[in-house]
Amino acid sequence: MPLFESAIGGIAVSVFDQAINAGKYAAKEIRGAYSETQHAQCVIEASDAYIENYIKWQCKIKIMPGLMKEPLDLEKIYTTVNLLDDESRRAFVGLEELEDGYRTQGRRSFGASEAKRLKGMDVANAKQFLMVLGGPGIGKSTFLRKVGLEALKKDGQIHQECIPVFLELRKFREEQIDIKQRIVQEFDKYKFPAAEALVESALEQGKLLVLFDGLDEVASQNLDHVIEQIEDFVDRYDNNRFVSSCRIAAYRSSFRRFTDVTIAEFDDEQIKQFIDRWFGSAEDEDLGTADKYRELLFEDKHEAAKELAQTPLLLTFLCLVYDREQTLPSKRSVLYERALNIILHEWSAQKRLKPDPIYEGFHPELEKLMLAKIAYDSFVQDQLFFSKAVVTERIAVFLSDTLDAPGYLNADEVLTAIEVQQGILVERATDAYSFSHLTLQEYLTALHIVEEQKERELVDEHLTDERWREVFLLVSGLMSNRSIQLFTAIDWKTRAYIAPYPRLQKLVIWAAVNNAGSSELSQRAAMLAISIDIARTRAIDSDSDSDRAIDSNSDRARAIDIARARAIDSAIDRAIAIDKAIAIDSAKASAKASAKASAKVIIL
Repeated sequence: MPLFESAIGGIAVSVFDQAINAGKYAAKEIRGAYSETQHAQCVIEASDAYIENYIKWQCKIKIMPGLMKEPLDLEKIYTTVNLLDDESRRAFVGLEELEDGYRTQGRRSFGASEAKRLKGMDVANAKQFLMVLGGPGIGKSTFLRKVGLEALKKDGQIHQECIPVFLELRKFREEQIDIKQRIVQEFDKYKFPAAEALVESALEQGKLLVLFDGLDEVASQNLDHVIEQIEDFVDRYDNNRFVSSCRIAAYRSSFRRFTDVTIAEFDDEQIKQFIDRWFGSAEDEDLGTADKYRELLFEDKHEAAKELAQTPLLLTFLCLVYDREQTLPSKRSVLYERALNIILHEWSAQKRLKPDPIYEGFHPELEKLMLAKIAYDSFVQDQLFFSKAVVTERIAVFLSDTLDAPGYLNADEVLTAIEVQQGILVERATDAYSFSHLTLQEYLTALHIVEEQKERELVDEHLTDERWREVFLLVSGLMSNRSIQLFTAIDWKTRAYIAPYPRLQKLVIWAAVNNAGSSELSQRAAMLAISIDIARTRAIDSDSDSDRAIDSNSDRARAIDIARARAIDSAIDRAIAIDKAIAIDSAKASAKASAKASAKVIIL
């Protein structure tokens, strides 16, 4: 405790002394029957209790009790936060700009990538009024708690002398809210002498750091009133410091005096730092757990998991999974399913504010099916971003067509619940929405295909479309033992593609013969991969031939190189998708052999 004493205890004693010296209060009103020394000692003891309870209640992290048995200290796992200025949130103003911006970046994440990253604590020091925005599970509350903890420390990262007060806005339920009295209650809990006088004097002297956590968690009927009360309070005591947090989806109007910033997704260095701190126990250090997990997560085959790890909540989940199993699910479909279930079940259940009929009728499985339908319809239309009108219409149609959906559910209310409580659908700009990550949209699209048995339609319409590659892999994983039906459909389709080309048919037969010795399943995976890529290459070549013929040796060589790379990559990926390790080497060998043979075919 000595680390903290002079940081808060000294400030509190000083606040009382200045109040007395200024004639605001008589000494007897504050000190009562105590001497000056005794009074100072009471303040120090109360300060120690205040710090101890702040650490106990605000600095213990426990995500989903069913998954995490023991809470972890904030200090042990806290990862440096980067913030983006508000311009990153306002970079796009409409659907077309959002689509163009995403496709230009060439990234799978929808978050801003080019915006300048700022160190969180530097911003908290520089800005007197700060609004911290972000998606669900990105670490907004954790950042606010850390800011308060640094203010408590003697040599902390918050350099101004101030006493932090952490207020959870979800507890502001009554119509008439007195913020100052809420602060007084916080100090009164820990036996500060003359708590009301302390708070009044500290506010007047600008010695408080008020942390308003979770504006999005205020009940909707109270929200306007709470915002009005906060703004009035800030205006009245504007020589103090204030930090608030809110989900982007729920943030409708900027506080007049606050600087808006957005928490950035984790980059690679932050992911590594989080893992190192998570597995920082003596036992884990002896076992090298952090090193093993980092190496695993950064392997190419777990690229999808690393994408999810950009969000602290989902990285926490991945760490929990690895801690239990010492591995990650090899199937992407399993990984995504677990992540989505966390959002729909455990996470959203903790964040719901009060009993609401919408949650009684709109159970997670129904919500998952509805999101899958929205994802599929959007993906078919090549839409990554869509208007509020479009998404509410799709919700309304789903609810009307689904017998399990209670009649009182309203499309607008359902959308609000999804964007505010789960964050699966995110408002990127005014009335412009997307899924929080392309990964979730692809998984939900695949889920709808499997649930509605649209595998044949998938193959007929999208087999040679590279944009659907991940969906094919996910459908294969979701179908499990039934995936042979998907492979059969692909087989028939590729045979139809190559039917007009006798030499290509001979190539496929040749590759099958030269793949002897491998298991039947791995041979089938290799052959299908080769066939698909031959079909795709032929389709591309046919389009090109309509404009010009490939005559030069350099063009022919370039075509061979492209075919070889595609065949190898696709064969390996599809082999992994059916979860048979033996298929990897045989598929790679067959693809290389087919590439050599294709060179002969093209030259002939």
